[in-house]
Amino acid sequence: AVVTPLFTVFTTAKGRSGDVAKALLGSEDDQVVGSDRFSAYDWILARWRQVCWAHLRRDFQAMIDRGGEGEAIGRRLLSLSNRLFRHWHRVRDGTLPWGPFQERMGRLRREVKHALEDGSRCGCAKTAATCFEILKVEEGLWAFARVKGIEPTNNAVERALRHAVLWRRISGGTDSERGSRFVERMLSVVATCRQQRRGVLEYLTRCHRARLLKTEVPS
Repeated sequence: AVVTPLFTVFTTAKGRSGDVAKALLGSEDDQVVGSDRFSAYDWILARWRQVCWAHLRRDFQAMIDRGGEGEAIGRRLLSLSNRLFRHWHRVRDGTLPWGPFQERMGRLRREVKHALEDGSRCGCAKTAATCFEILKVEEGLWAFARVKGIEPTNNAVERALRHAVLWRRISGGTDSERGSRFVERMLSVVATCRQQRRGVLEYLTRCHRARLLKTEVPS
């Protein structure tokens, strides 16, 4: 799924490859894509990515849960992410101006990078590997502090996907190309109408009426 402020679009595919993501997202510059660290998004330049900090926090908690040498790194990174969200909540509710927010994020970025570098050299192989992988997309951790309107998480698409996942679990999914196209379009219509505070049934009725009368389909 892709969620923007104006609409939500779903696609149904047999896999989660980079080609599927490219077909759905396009590849123009000046558009920031918020996502997790899944390899299907590696074709996007780090500058135009916003790696989800909610997913990163799960990575940091996993470091803590494993214990050993990686535990201290995990606690350090989780504490830094707590600071990030405190500042983010303030700038979002208007109690922290954008300029001072960017300055604080600049300092925080240096601290996070140092912690990740230390983690990549620690004795816990899994923690070291995770830190090394995060460092490869380090620039993509901070788009929300560079571009106004970008969220530090991709929670919006996670919420949108929940409805689709529940539907698939109950129904068993689709069994044909035609069925897949129907489902992805209906999911897109329902989610987008809700975003725009429009009635789903009213919109679909207008679409069918336009087809029957051979008039322009409503936007």
